[in-house]
Amino acid sequence: MNSLQYPIRIEELTKEYNKIKALKGISFKVKKGEIFGFLGPNGAGKSTALNILIGILKPTSGMSYLFEDNSMDLSKKTRQRLGVVFEENNLYKRLSGRENLQFFARLYNTNNNKVENLLDLFDLSTAGDRLVKNYSKGMKQRLLIARALLNEPQLLILDEPTSGLDPQSVEVIHKSIEDFAAQGKTVLISTHFMEEADRLCDKIAFINKGQIVTITPPAELKSRYGAQIVEVVIKEKNLKIDNMDNIVPERFIREKDGKIVVEIPINELKMGKIIDNLKKDFEILSIHTKEASLHQVFLKLTKQ
Repeated sequence: MNSLQYPIRIEELTKEYNKIKALKGISFKVKKGEIFGFLGPNGAGKSTALNILIGILKPTSGMSYLFEDNSMDLSKKTRQRLGVVFEENNLYKRLSGRENLQFFARLYNTNNNKVENLLDLFDLSTAGDRLVKNYSKGMKQRLLIARALLNEPQLLILDEPTSGLDPQSVEVIHKSIEDFAAQGKTVLISTHFMEEADRLCDKIAFINKGQIVTITPPAELKSRYGAQIVEVVIKEKNLKIDNMDNIVPERFIREKDGKIVVEIPINELKMGKIIDNLKKDFEILSIHTKEASLHQVFLKLTKQ
């Protein structure tokens, strides 16, 4: 198999911790130029697989490869083609954002023009001289991704890149990932955010309890496992989901942007009665039909 065509290959990978199987023989490959989503709930095994892939953890069995190298023996050439961002923040907090990038630019033998371009790209130019300890979580995460791009990698590996971030930072990061892939480069992104995977990914490997459930493009995943829904958005911001159990089955209710959203499958026999009860007891902002969502698929697959 051409290692340049498939920069990432994982074959029958297992990992056990004290007889607990975190990975149970997973296999997948990522094609050059693809944004590949590694999707699943917390604790499903995503971070374990990524740590093995970049050589931090040793697998119990199976193999993983980056370009032509076994993950357990990555060459300098392969490491130079790689950019990695994990959820843990490991910036130098007593340095400014600009000084953080300049320090690593010297290690990579990269000029300061690249530093300034990245600060601008991630909307950090005006904050570049502030100490990182005073940055928000979103600013720190943008700086981490900027740092990962300093060496102009061919492959970017991101573990939960937008977890807990503000909408502005999420948008900046998503745009940078899309621009990176548009250059024919490859991205592996681990996430449990459905909207993120739906927007960014060409293909998704869904992992649950250490096993790959399916590998497919998002549209096909939604078509196969999802169903059209009627979405009802309720105005009350402080309403608690527990207070609605007598009106709507809990599986139909979720919170989104500070509002309560009820998503009812269009084939639900009691849909009309549920909507009538909601109208009677709550102020409704909107009611409309929606195509199947990855959120819906996520809930279905994790239950299976």
